[in-house]
Amino acid sequence: MSTTAPRRSPRPASLPPRLVLARNSVAGSFALNGIVFATFASRLPDVRERLDLSNGALGLLLLAASCGSLLALPATGWVIGRIGAGNTVRVGALLDTVGLLVAVLGAVLGTPAVTVVGLFLLGMGNGSWDVAMNVEGAEVERRLGYTIMPRFHAGWSLGSFLGLGVATVLLALHVDVLVHVGVVVAVVLVAAHLTAARFLEPQDEDDETAVVRDSRSAWGEGRTLALGLMVLAFALTEGTANDWLSLALIDGYDLPHWAGVGGFTVFVVAMTTGRLVGTALLDRLGRVRVLLASAACTFVGVLLTVFGPHLAVVVVGILFWGAGAALGFPVGMSAAADDPVRAAARVSVVSTIGYGAFLAGPPLLGWLADHVGTLHMLLFLAAMVVPSALAVGAARERPVPPDRTV
Repeated sequence: MSTTAPRRSPRPASLPPRLVLARNSVAGSFALNGIVFATFASRLPDVRERLDLSNGALGLLLLAASCGSLLALPATGWVIGRIGAGNTVRVGALLDTVGLLVAVLGAVLGTPAVTVVGLFLLGMGNGSWDVAMNVEGAEVERRLGYTIMPRFHAGWSLGSFLGLGVATVLLALHVDVLVHVGVVVAVVLVAAHLTAARFLEPQDEDDETAVVRDSRSAWGEGRTLALGLMVLAFALTEGTANDWLSLALIDGYDLPHWAGVGGFTVFVVAMTTGRLVGTALLDRLGRVRVLLASAACTFVGVLLTVFGPHLAVVVVGILFWGAGAALGFPVGMSAAADDPVRAAARVSVVSTIGYGAFLAGPPLLGWLADHVGTLHMLLFLAAMVVPSALAVGAARERPVPPDRTV
């Protein structure tokens, strides 16, 4: 198939109400997940300060969350086949929010071991929640008949933006970290339960059996593994910004805490915009061309962020970086779910490989930051753009199966 051919048919004039509810609920689930992550990211400098950690030690601490995710991710496809995507989201949201609260409590108490336990739970919850909402999002996208997955991920970005905006205000007002996190946890838990109730019905029993069986065989598929490598590279460019951008701006440009969080907010705005605009570009130009342009945009953005002679140039670099990082992960999820019967298994595999960035990333980047500085450590991302560009061919469009009855 030509990389320039549109993948999706024109949007229908009207949609079944149940499909509309499912679409909106998936978007809401992504947004809630983003709020949780942004809340933690905004308080990461507090964790580093309260536990008196170096960048390398902080990277090792974050490894606990990565280990939790990688433990949960391979099994999530099987779990979805047993209890459905909605119930999996509920379990993941519980673990994610409780883990966030425990991690911050450990920092307040000055007890790294408690923070490690919290981060491990947060990682498990985020990993299972992530796979489940992506599987549901891919099924909604398939039934809609046009590209929408990047907009679901834009919902995650909007949630992050909301979480960061609230955090920036609360930081400026010196609101206690436990009050901030406790309110977020309570709101997200209730909202996540309500949105998951509107998800589409689980697959029938024969398809569930296929999901369980294919969870193992998907690891032997060359295209699925290539998609995983592509998502890994793009996830590293996104995840590094989540974990390190505010710290890099604070350390590298001697900015106050609130300004570092503000710089990360600029990144989230750019990424959100890229995901909202990207759906039309994907349908018009195809996945491969758009992803190649994304890789180039990320490369330029990182260089401008690190070497910008003026803060205005740095902001432009962050905008380019955010736009370039916008589509890699959601497009990888859509491509993995091209076959709806095997979607849960393949999305689980691709997510597991992609989250390898969050396993190797924190300790490696923390070690680099200690040796070359937090800001110049970001140059590693420019090098990672090359393998992501080489692997984008795996995301080339495949024929879309006929819609199921909604």
